[in-house]
Amino acid sequence: MSLVDPYISGINFSRNFGHQNAIIGGLTATRDYGDIFITIDADLQDDVGTIVKMIDAYDQGYDVVYGARNTRETDTKFKRWTAEMFYHVMKSIGVEMVPESADYRLTSRRVVDHLLEYKERNLFLRGIVPKIGFPSTVIYYARKEREAGKTKYPLRKMISFAWDGITSFSVAPMHVVLTMGVITTLISILMMLYTGWQYLSGQTIQGWSSLMVSIWFLGGVQLIGLSIIGEYVGKVFNETKARPRFIIQDNLLTGDCCEK
Repeated sequence: MSLVDPYISGINFSRNFGHQNAIIGGLTATRDYGDIFITIDADLQDDVGTIVKMIDAYDQGYDVVYGARNTRETDTKFKRWTAEMFYHVMKSIGVEMVPESADYRLTSRRVVDHLLEYKERNLFLRGIVPKIGFPSTVIYYARKEREAGKTKYPLRKMISFAWDGITSFSVAPMHVVLTMGVITTLISILMMLYTGWQYLSGQTIQGWSSLMVSIWFLGGVQLIGLSIIGEYVGKVFNETKARPRFIIQDNLLTGDCCEK
């Protein structure tokens, strides 16, 4: 296409670096070639006619224009329920997000410049873009059903993506573990008082059941706590390595290869 139309170009990554890194890679490669940038998924479910409305909103002074679906009728009940739960959790931990908005958005040049200053490897753009600020608005549209192919976001990837979003912006899971630890300690104290009362009253103490329950319960809490702490330590480890978020193999804009 670029051979017959100079206004169409593209980049090719050396491998699959993930959805969020692909968006950052595209913005990095094109930041010097425009004043506005629109990101959209390639599954043809987002309404391209909304782009005209986005540009009109930009002309009215908005630096960020989010495309948000006006309904989830094309999704299954399970996906609708999980999406609602995800937005509720993110809001409860203080993460700014535009409900029903994915990565279909228009951003101005100055927003992209500031967005590319975020060097973290664990990207969650739906939470990062609202943090940048600048005037923004939302345009709603009807999302179509998938015409062909299969989604690249099965349940496993959706859960992983949601977990990345939560751990990228909040230490709330650590607070949950702390709360569980406090509750467990209080339960243990109550069990100690109950056991002492049984001993003083001369009642037979069975012991085995309560001992096993306590061991398994405390072991589970400890494993959960270690797993969550390990998740954050792992993310710090990945950030300190500062490896390239993407590698461009072919760039039709410049003909060069680059790393970022």
